[in-house]
Amino acid sequence: MPSISICIPTFNRADFLTQAIASIQAQTYHDWELWVCDDGSTDETPQVMARYQDDRIRYLRHEHHIGKSNNMRSGYEVATGDYFLKLDDDDRLTPHFLLKTSEILTHAPEIDFVSTDHWVIDAHNQQQVELTEHNSHKWGRSQLPAGRIADLLTTVFVQQSLQIGATLFRLSCLRELDFMRRDWQNCEDNDLFVRLALARKQAYYLPDRLMEYRFHAEQQGIDRAIPYLRGKLQYLQAYQFLDASLEQVRRSRFAETQLLLGLRLVEAGETTEGRHLLQAGHHFSPRKAIVGQAFSYLPQTIRKPVFAAVRSIVR
Repeated sequence: MPSISICIPTFNRADFLTQAIASIQAQTYHDWELWVCDDGSTDETPQVMARYQDDRIRYLRHEHHIGKSNNMRSGYEVATGDYFLKLDDDDRLTPHFLLKTSEILTHAPEIDFVSTDHWVIDAHNQQQVELTEHNSHKWGRSQLPAGRIADLLTTVFVQQSLQIGATLFRLSCLRELDFMRRDWQNCEDNDLFVRLALARKQAYYLPDRLMEYRFHAEQQGIDRAIPYLRGKLQYLQAYQFLDASLEQVRRSRFAETQLLLGLRLVEAGETTEGRHLLQAGHHFSPRKAIVGQAFSYLPQTIRKPVFAAVRSIVR
């Protein structure tokens, strides 16, 4: 039975997927199993997976699209290792990730999971040094000391410092919380970290950059933004914190997300719902809400160019 189980959920990313798998095969720690969970891909993913001869690599294909978190759960449910990692199909591990993170869990039984810092890479696998530094600072990892994380809830909810693909978990810890919620399409990773913190689980931060997180064009655009913001609202509605300062952050982010989703929906032509959300999130930024309401009365044929022009000015 392998020590580490890895799940790569995938959907129509055959090219990136092979690179993610190669990064696991290149690990200096070899006692692992990999479950590639395919959410009904219509590209060449089945043919690509058929070429692998490594008996540590298993392919679990869903003939029909079952949804993001459900696909992730399918790998978790068949995992047999002591430790568990979920890696996105467009990301990569650096060669010592499994070795260094598993060593901490092996020698510190009180620690439930280990997170590392990570590189930002582009579509051509080039590490982006300046963007990486900015990313680490933006999400609080540059200021996060190595070792056990003292205030995990602030770290994962306020600062949002930890990245799920750069985190090795004890599988037994995930079993207690039943991993990610079923039927969630976005922010399921943020939700898991918050539930772990609320359950008083112990986390360790390793500042080494041992994972590569890919930025690419597929992650951008209104078609990606609207479902993401809907998922973020769902996530932020899932809690009500007893701590007043945390609750204030949650309420502020909820209003901000309502406003941002309202703007995107107005841009996309979903005017009635967009106006409703702009009104609901009005107090976060009255000026943006008023501008969004005004734009909602423009003909649909010119809304997108107007939004694009405004977006280019405020950048």
